[in-house]
This record gives sequence, structure tokens and C-alpha cells, in this order.
Amino acid sequence: MSQRRVAITGLGLISPYGGDLADYFDRLLAGESAVRYLLTDDLPRPLSIPFVSCPGFDPDTVLGKPLASMMDRFAQLGMAAAFAAWDDAGLTRSAGEESRDSWGCAWGTALGGTLAYEKGYRELWQKGRERLSPLAVILGMNNAANAHISIQLGLGGVSMSHTVACASSAIAIGEAFRRVRSGEATVMVTGGSDVPQAYGVARAWEALRVMAPGDANSSPSACRPFAADRRGLVLGEGGAALILEDWDHATARGARIHGELVGYGTSCDHTHLVRPEVAGQLRALQATLDDAGLSADDIDYVNAHGTATAEGDPVEVGALRALFGERAAQVPVSATKSMHGHLLGAAGAIEAISTVLALREQAIPPTAHLAGNLDPACEGVDHVLEGRSGLRLRTALSNSFAFGGSNAVLAFRAADAGNA
Repeated sequence: MSQRRVAITGLGLISPYGGDLADYFDRLLAGESAVRYLLTDDLPRPLSIPFVSCPGFDPDTVLGKPLASMMDRFAQLGMAAAFAAWDDAGLTRSAGEESRDSWGCAWGTALGGTLAYEKGYRELWQKGRERLSPLAVILGMNNAANAHISIQLGLGGVSMSHTVACASSAIAIGEAFRRVRSGEATVMVTGGSDVPQAYGVARAWEALRVMAPGDANSSPSACRPFAADRRGLVLGEGGAALILEDWDHATARGARIHGELVGYGTSCDHTHLVRPEVAGQLRALQATLDDAGLSADDIDYVNAHGTATAEGDPVEVGALRALFGERAAQVPVSATKSMHGHLLGAAGAIEAISTVLALREQAIPPTAHLAGNLDPACEGVDHVLEGRSGLRLRTALSNSFAFGGSNAVLAFRAADAGNA
């Protein structure tokens, strides 16, 4: 059976920089960090940690109060990002005469409606309430975002929620890609959203000792992937969405094409829940190249997973060195988490958008806070220390590596490269 080409016709995000794609990418290119403090004073033990939030996001304004009231914040961010991507693709909210029975949604989230559940626990145990809102389950369920997206956009095809820790939205995008490529779906809304501000979530991550500490020296340069003085990851909230569309369908309706998704690969380290390994990541990288019909020599840029942890960074660079061999030192690599933080289940989607924009704009954002400070264990690739523009980029990879040993890699091609 012949495989269809998969066009990326819509991009949308609610990010710490706002929802404007051009502004988002410009600020990444400039190395501008969105990290700030998350301060809380209404909890048993106040938290003061570096965090990345979306302070300008007003769900009532973007979605309307009735719809927003039916959603936990993670679903609000997801729905807003999906609306933005949908509009960017030039699609109408109303289906009209065109059937959308083969149009679907695949969404990623690591935490789902954690805020809603935590609110319920507080009401029961701190405030002594006997009953919760009848909306509690609807607000908290992990598939709330993709359910709302499918309902609001009239998508009658598959509706899936993927929860695979930090690889959630990368896997959602990959599975959506497979359905469009096979012809099962004509259009797929895909991406991810997460909100890790819940007190219990923050304390759980704190207990793992992988988070950057919250002190005067940690913001805004708290997240320093590949750096010798890295201090840990920085959590953040956000939502990011892509519209994947059958290439022929997109061109027939005159859609603008941002780029092409050409490959997807996964693997499991199968060795440890939280300690990554080179061999597992390399299997996902090679599987992606095989799926795309590419060789390592074809890759012009890698958007790294790059969480700024002592365990993760050297392993990822080791996998890239193994993949590219003698050419590794010439392959540009950057970790945009250094600026927008780690959005957990939304990380793969926002980094996929960053990669598509890099190909579209022929420019590469840097790994911020790394210049003159590289960990010797992370040497051997071309770390991008300052934004680069005026390049000739044809293909790029976006890496997502998760707890549980789950690895996912996406391969993208510039919109005009497939016909070159």
C-alpha cells in the first residue's frame, strides 16, 4: 500500500512567550529565557522554585466562560492551542458540507487534570466538605483535552490520549502521523498540554532531586542543558498543537504548508525507570531515519531533549555521537528547554513546533546559558551557543526521551525540500 505524504498546515501554541508564533521563535533565536519564580503562599509549605508559566493566558477570553468552566487548566491550554493551529491552517470551525468522519485528534499529557484532583482533595480534607462538584471527574480525566477538541471541531475519527511521561506529545504526534500517512485519517489535530503547578506534583519532582533549586541565582538561567554547572530541570506549563494533513488534500484546498513530517521512531530502554541509556535512544533515532527513508548524513539539525540533568544530557549526546559517527561534530544541536522549560507532556509538541519553525525560517535557536560552560561529557556535537540564521536546512530531528525508558523521535523536512 502506498504511503501518503503528511503536510503540517497548522501550528498553534500557548507558551510562556504568548501565542504569537513569530514572536515565540524570535525570542528563542535571541536566547531569551521565560523562566521565572513560582511563588505560592497558600500551601502547607510555601514553594519558591524556578518555573515557566503562561501568565497572559485568560481561558475565559480565549475559549468563552461556559466552555472554559468545563475544563481543567491543562485542557484549557490544549483547546486554545488547538484552536490557534486550526485557524492557522485556514480551516473553519464549522464542517459545512465536508465530512470529518476521517478527521481525528491525538493528544499527549503526562499529568492530565492534576489541578482538578488536588482541588478536590483540599476541599475534602482541608475544608471538610462532604461532596465534590459533579464536574470533578470530567475536569480531571486525562482524555479531557482530546475529547473537547474533537467535540468543538466536529472530528468524527479517532480520538486518542497518550500518557507517556515526557514523550507523551511526541508519541501523540507520531501516532497521528501514521494515521494520515496510511490514509486512515485525512486531518489530525495533535500535540499536548500540561500544568505541573499542583503542590503535590511539585513536591514529588522536588523529591527526585532533579529540579533546579529556587534561589536568587536560579532565574532566569536556571535551566542549563549540557552545562558543567547544570542544576536540574525547570518545570513549566503550556500547550502546543499541530495540524497534520494529507498532502494532496492540503494542496487541493490551497493550504499553506509549514513543513512535512516524514518519520517517527520509538523504543524502550528496558533497563531502568529513570536512568536513560545510549543504546535505547540510538534505536529510536535509527528507527526514525529508517521510517523516513533518510540516512544520518541527511540530518541538518537536532532539537535535543536536553533537560539539564546530569544523567540525561551525556547519554543523549552519546546517542547522537553514535548515530552521526565522524560527522557528529558538524551536526548542530540545541535544547530549547533552556528557555521555555520542561513542559512535560507538552514538551515534545512545543519542541516539534520549534523544529518546524527552524526549517521554515532557516534558523536555529541556541541552547541558552551554555557558552563557555560545556560539560566535557557532552562534547562531540556542534552545540549552538547563539542563534544562527541564513542557513540551508532541509531535514531535522526532534528528540523526546521519557521516564520509563520510552523514547520517541520525529523527523521533519522543509516544505520545499521534498520536491527539490
